[in-house]
Amino acid sequence: MGAAAAGLGIATPATAEAEGTEVAAPASTSLPDVLTRALPRTGERLTALGLGTFLTFDLRPGARRDSLRQVFERYVAAGGRVVDTSPLYGSAEVSVGQFMGEYAASDGMFLANKVWATGEYLGDESHAEESLRQSRLRTWRDTINLMQCHSITNAPVIIPLMKAWKREGLIGHLGVTHHESAAQDQLLAIVQRDDVDFIQTNYSIFNRDAERRLLPAAADKGVGVLINLPLEKARLMKVVEGRPLPGFAQEFGATSWAQFFLKWVMAHPAVTTVLCGTSNPDHMSDNVQAMTGPLPDARMRARMVAHMETVPGFGSIGTMPWYPGKENLYPGLIREAQAKAVRRLQ
Repeated sequence: MGAAAAGLGIATPATAEAEGTEVAAPASTSLPDVLTRALPRTGERLTALGLGTFLTFDLRPGARRDSLRQVFERYVAAGGRVVDTSPLYGSAEVSVGQFMGEYAASDGMFLANKVWATGEYLGDESHAEESLRQSRLRTWRDTINLMQCHSITNAPVIIPLMKAWKREGLIGHLGVTHHESAAQDQLLAIVQRDDVDFIQTNYSIFNRDAERRLLPAAADKGVGVLINLPLEKARLMKVVEGRPLPGFAQEFGATSWAQFFLKWVMAHPAVTTVLCGTSNPDHMSDNVQAMTGPLPDARMRARMVAHMETVPGFGSIGTMPWYPGKENLYPGLIREAQAKAVRRLQ
């Protein structure tokens, strides 16, 4: 395993004992060994791959969720223990709560949720309080492991409120999120003020803005980092469609393009967990392989970037629509609302 994998470990009692790091007992002794990273401030280890739920876990009321249940089951069977959701993700939060409630070892899952609330007037906390109440009910949790201020919305009010929730034991950690590079200066300022335990930001082999200042600052301050958009909302997968993996991918155990891209992000030493969502059980079976085996070191990561820069269309990923070719794949509440908004503009 290369230098860029420093801080990652295998979630086994033997490794924990050897490193002197306290690790929560596994839910099952038959779980596979997976890459984990320790939270700088607590030593708690999170799996390197997390399950994202934006769009993918959003279905209309009454729609069958058999496929999504398989996605969840394959993720946890492979050793995954981090799930990220939000009340803004349509019915995703409800689906997550149901699946976690059905899972016998759900207490061992690390649930990252969000709050987006402005209140009825400046400084009003009532909507945020109601959001927390609803989230605890929907996810079947008295304590939510991580609550995040969604898209830095109303952060001056929400961050102090989350600190109070943490003191009261309603949440374990607090953080802030955004999915656009333009917001990284705001995230950086929050990190530098020691306001949060976690940040969540976009980072991929295509969009490497976060590694300039934000990721180093998070590492320096001991802030955990969740990564969104590692596959650029399927756009990375689109540009390599039909192309063979480069031969050097075998040096770090990647057997698919998804693993290639996920391992590249995981290997940054400041990254705690990479969030990746899918509604396809077979895609999940592929994705989870990224949290096993070696990771590319710094030299290999540079080689991976150089290779991608030779792929036609890579440089223009930012101009491509989200989820190319999958426009009708996620027929949930969010897509329904987006379609309605488009019709109103016509």
